[in-house]
Amino acid sequence: MKERLQQLQQEALEKIEQANDLKALNDVRVAYLGKKGPITEVLRGMGALSPEERPVMGALVNEVREVIQTALEAKQATLEQAEVEKKLASEAIDVTLPGRPVKRGNHHPLTRVIEEIEDLFIGMGYTIAEGPEVEKDYYNFEALNLPKGHPARDMQDSFYITEEILLRTHTSPVQARTMEKHQGRGPVKIICPGKVYRRDNDDATHSHQFTQIEGLVVDENIRMSDLKGTLREFARKMFGEDRDIRFRPSFFPFTEPSVEVDVSCANCGGHGCSVCKGTGWIEILGAGMVHPNVLEMAGFDSKKYTGFAFGMGPERIAMLKYGIDDIRHFYQNDVRFLQQFNRV
Repeated sequence: MKERLQQLQQEALEKIEQANDLKALNDVRVAYLGKKGPITEVLRGMGALSPEERPVMGALVNEVREVIQTALEAKQATLEQAEVEKKLASEAIDVTLPGRPVKRGNHHPLTRVIEEIEDLFIGMGYTIAEGPEVEKDYYNFEALNLPKGHPARDMQDSFYITEEILLRTHTSPVQARTMEKHQGRGPVKIICPGKVYRRDNDDATHSHQFTQIEGLVVDENIRMSDLKGTLREFARKMFGEDRDIRFRPSFFPFTEPSVEVDVSCANCGGHGCSVCKGTGWIEILGAGMVHPNVLEMAGFDSKKYTGFAFGMGPERIAMLKYGIDDIRHFYQNDVRFLQQFNRV
């Protein structure tokens, strides 16, 4: 029996050494240490031995089992390490390859135009003023010379929340609030960018929500010529140094006199084309001298102070600047449209 155990040990060690993967190694484990293996058979045959021989043979069986088990564990560790190294080699990352580029976003064309206009007027000494989009009827209309029942309110069909609260229809309430804060003391020199809302049918040139930038200057001896010089500088910086502007008489309740402002057509140089409908001019904004009633309601002495105001739509400016034919493109988040401005 002793010779048989030594022979089994030798055979097991040889097969363990020959195993080239974990499956083959497990087969060796089952073959020699399993319930039906030869070592288990030896243990079952120990009942035929004398009482004196049993402890000796029991110790020998345990020694053989331990030697085989130790060899199995050592071989298993070796095979597992080899498998890990093989897997690492097959899944190795070549760090010399360039990384996958991350797509970067870009400023929306409206954001570009708004920031360009803000930078231009800040360079002229203006400050940026902001106000609430949910506004009181008083600041949106009454403080701007539009009392309740005034027919000019019909031009600005509005989203009312209550009879006295609405979504602002222009950024002019910011002008009224700012003048009120100055308590009748000038100078005031601000631009007011922001979103505005009107009950309008969405089409290529209209939207129920759009952006607006208004400007206001109030001080002593402010004249119409100051307004024209300011807007001419704006037009040339925004559309090109060879652009010119013209004033056409108009009506706004909060300015007197009031004007529509046109810029000479960049497409034809003012000679007339399909873009400007043959006139050589394109309308870009409205403006005028601040109405004395507006000054008085804000606490300014209209005999001492004068001022001018203007208002423009960044969508309109962007459409002219970039040749965009439909205002809805700005709000649809179509990546194909927005990507065109990555290098603008």
